[in-house]
Amino acid sequence: MNLRPEQCRAARGLLDWTQDQLATAAGVSRSTVRDFECHRHELQRTTEMLVMKALEEAGVRFLSANREGPGVRLKKPAAPGRAP
Repeated sequence: MNLRPEQCRAARGLLDWTQDQLATAAGVSRSTVRDFECHRHELQRTTEMLVMKALEEAGVRFLSANREGPGVRLKKPAAPGRAP
């Protein structure tokens, strides 16, 4: 799956994360996140995997493109008293 800049911004919005918070969680520079989200450049595959992993570990689920296009959502939390 190729991460789109719009998905990255939307995922950060769902988590209420800044670009700095995402960069720190993914182990990349803030300018990498900023430039990607502003369509200045594409992410290298390794960097894309780091960004997606950070977002997924924080609770984001990436939706693949269908007739409505790609998207993001928050994972359903585990029921109280149940292991995730």
